[in-house]
Amino acid sequence: MTYCVGIRLNAGLVFLSDSRTNAGLDAISTFRKMMIYEQPGERFMVMLSAGNLSISQSVRELLQVEKIDNGDKEPLTIWNAKSMFDATRVLGATVRRVYDQDGPSLKQAGVDFNASMIFGGQIKGEAMRLFLVYSAGNFIEATRETCFFQVGESKYGKPILDRVLTPATPLDEAAKCALVSMDSTLKSNLSVGLPLDLLVYQEGRFQSDQHACLDDRNPYFQMIHTTWGQRLREVFEGIDDPRWDGGDATHPLMVKSQRFEPMRKITNPGERIV
Repeated sequence: MTYCVGIRLNAGLVFLSDSRTNAGLDAISTFRKMMIYEQPGERFMVMLSAGNLSISQSVRELLQVEKIDNGDKEPLTIWNAKSMFDATRVLGATVRRVYDQDGPSLKQAGVDFNASMIFGGQIKGEAMRLFLVYSAGNFIEATRETCFFQVGESKYGKPILDRVLTPATPLDEAAKCALVSMDSTLKSNLSVGLPLDLLVYQEGRFQSDQHACLDDRNPYFQMIHTTWGQRLREVFEGIDDPRWDGGDATHPLMVKSQRFEPMRKITNPGERIV
């Protein structure tokens, strides 16, 4: 299992991935799931992958050389695409190519063709864009209403992203939010594990020097792990306990309501319970 998150903001992009691909008592493997495709000054693209490792590794390598038909023009690649949409079309075609090559054999072996990718970046001449690519090669794009995508074990880390992120969120704050999201996932699911790859891209730069690999000795991630748990407990303890008797409670638990009366079994057919 894995957990990756990509965030599109007004100020730039944030990408975060773990590196655990197999979990067990005696079988834990580590592989990076972040791939950077960069032409400084021209284009900057990042792919995060989840799912079957052999599929995602094949897609990652083939994407660098994949060409798709572009009518009478030069075949389309990620290196000559004029838009991130076209670059993502190339990625989708690459996924389908790997399916054509390996899908039948995987099916015969009882293995599902399971892979999904977050793909985002910026090509000179257009704005930043972020896409989620499915195992069929089709994809959707992040919008102002949904400014982040997750792949892998997403449910534990989603609440903090939903509550904090907006397109106007500063990049450093979004990076902190992504790390809290990852820490929540690490806490609840052993199939996600360190080290982590974190990358922050500033709009219009077409390169990034803000790329860090975080392990369990990283001081900032240690601080996130300790502080987040402590602050959650403090907030929880600051919320009033339920008051069953109502009384002068500011937020009484039991209020008069016919709609929410509990169901009761009538033991005497002649008796009516009010």
